[in-house]
Amino acid sequence: MARPARSAASSDAPAEPAADPVGAGDPFEVPLNRSFTYRFHHLSKLSDPVSHQAYQEEAGLSLSDGRCLTTIGTFEPLSVKDLARLSNLNKSQASRAAQALVDRGLVLKQGSEADGRGVVLMLSPEGRARWQAANQLVVRRNREIFGCLSPRELAQLGKLLDRLVAHNERC
Repeated sequence: MARPARSAASSDAPAEPAADPVGAGDPFEVPLNRSFTYRFHHLSKLSDPVSHQAYQEEAGLSLSDGRCLTTIGTFEPLSVKDLARLSNLNKSQASRAAQALVDRGLVLKQGSEADGRGVVLMLSPEGRARWQAANQLVVRRNREIFGCLSPRELAQLGKLLDRLVAHNERC
């Protein structure tokens, strides 16, 4: 397969995308820059640095700590294992982030009644105030990232993402 030509605008810019092959053979046999995995990763690489900077400036948190704080506040009380699963981190990353939030006084860690060896995480009063600010940041970032879509397109994208997540959780 021939490589697509690079855009003349920037040597770092991806090549101009090829036309979507509607009705043309295997929909997954496309140039790399048109593959879904490539485009999801590209969108993440574009949005994460801006989100990281916003968490630092507006909440005084790293991106992973901010995501953990919003996850704990949304689903509390929860275990470190649940935090890892719900915030899309591995258990050691979630454990480090939880401990950093505990050390900063934003999260309370208590022994689990259900599991004598485990702990549950909950927001402290200061953590709750920071959680509310972080949630507003999430809303704003979603508007910035997805604001080019109509309400109908957003609803459709939401349904498609739910379907993809469910499918890949079964795989």
